[in-house]
Amino acid sequence: MRLHRVAPGIAAGIVAPALLLATPSFAAAAAPTAVTVPAVSSSADDPDADDLRAAIVRILTDPDSGRRVTREANALLDANDPEAMRAWLETGYRIAQAEDDRVAITRLLADPDSGRRVTREANALLDANDPEAMRAWLETGYRIAQAADDRVAITRLLAAPDSGRRVTAEVNALLDANDPEAMRAWLETGYRIAQAEDDRVAIARILADPSISPALCAAANAALDDNTPETLRHFLEVGRYQVA
Repeated sequence: MRLHRVAPGIAAGIVAPALLLATPSFAAAAAPTAVTVPAVSSSADDPDADDLRAAIVRILTDPDSGRRVTREANALLDANDPEAMRAWLETGYRIAQAEDDRVAITRLLADPDSGRRVTREANALLDANDPEAMRAWLETGYRIAQAADDRVAITRLLAAPDSGRRVTAEVNALLDANDPEAMRAWLETGYRIAQAEDDRVAIARILADPSISPALCAAANAALDDNTPETLRHFLEVGRYQVA
């Protein structure tokens, strides 16, 4: 999840939003990336209409801006009312951002891959309903909670009776390195690849049994011929027992 916070402030002669908005697709728990928008200055005491529009456009073009922020930014640019833009950058943006943050956290709760710590902390944040706390958690706390849940998930694989040699070797290497990004990437893609290799080895061992029945032999070969991780896993978990 690339996390961006947008914190616009209008001071004398400057509008300087720093964009950092959170989205719920952690699909990975990547380190937050700060995207700093250069200050927009004006020769007068207050930013002019062009400065205000530029600040809102920068918020709008951030790919991680949420639905309410995007909708309100578009409406402001369409209306082209400097006073409305100024008021939104001073107060309205924070309100819209807080709503988008609540949506992002709610989506994390609905994600079946969210672990126990992420779920617990997300529920506590929604109960407290503190915009600053939600923003801080989406920027840093979520990554920490996700990393803790990932370590638990990976450790459990070591205890799984059907974890093969490659899965076990990669899990031990990940726990030794203790790199949150590497653990997240492995759980999203690497585990499936490692599991498929171990499953192919397990099926090959079934085929090597001289007492194997013709029906089981045919089913095992069909799984190897299909050679998708899902087919291999299904055969080992379900298919071979149905044949038997």
